[in-house]
Amino acid sequence: MKKPGAAYPPSPYSAPSRQAGIEFHTLSVLVDNESGVLARVVGMFSARSFNIESLTVAEVAHETHLSRITIVTSGTPDVIEQVRHQLERLVPVHSVTDLTLTTRAIERELAMVKVRGKGESRQEALQLAEAFRAKVIDATTESFIFEITGAPRKIDDFVDLMRPIGLVEVSRTGVAAISRGPAGI
Repeated sequence: MKKPGAAYPPSPYSAPSRQAGIEFHTLSVLVDNESGVLARVVGMFSARSFNIESLTVAEVAHETHLSRITIVTSGTPDVIEQVRHQLERLVPVHSVTDLTLTTRAIERELAMVKVRGKGESRQEALQLAEAFRAKVIDATTESFIFEITGAPRKIDDFVDLMRPIGLVEVSRTGVAAISRGPAGI
């Protein structure tokens, strides 16, 4: 769990270097589960040149047809506040919660990591996977696919360590987040 306002480390997929004063925030957006809602939310980001670092969406209340969109976005504190206010104005949005400001929020991500290796590098990949509690979900004589779940930083660290061993590709789900405690959506 990161502290409020803390910045994520640079992702292995980051293009430009991070600017000073830029923060990463995780927003939980409760919306009606109907066609076009995700397009409207993403369109709002695009129209205002806000960045989306990660986005996940799934139905969370079947009876009331509500979905949760979890968005990791970046910007200055003023930009983050503007993003939150713009999201709140969209008609299908019921609530917007900045989980980064909630000290009791939990964030997790799942990744599949394909690594090529033979001999010594193969053993090294298996040892690192065990240390990170990554599971082997597919294996050939020349490669592995590992499944790893955890905080985004843990996945970044695992990917960085696999790079010199023979990283082939990575598929990540994006951040799923929820606040701790008895209160719900």
